[in-house]
Amino acid sequence: MQTPCIHVCSMVSATGFCAGCGRTLEEIDGWMTYTDAERGGIMALLPARLAAAATRSPMKTNFAERPERL
Repeated sequence: MQTPCIHVCSMVSATGFCAGCGRTLEEIDGWMTYTDAERGGIMALLPARLAAAATRSPMKTNFAERPERL
């Protein structure tokens, strides 16, 4: 099964996306239950999400407040 996870698990407060993979908590939680087509659809969105997050400076995460291990 393909996964975008790069083990940099920290949610970005401003976007609601993981700083490492670009998925939402809901997408991360449901990843194993999604069909290949559903995972492929989400993966197609991730480059744009990560690029948009990269243009926000500085990237503020909630890691300092409360680290979330996914």
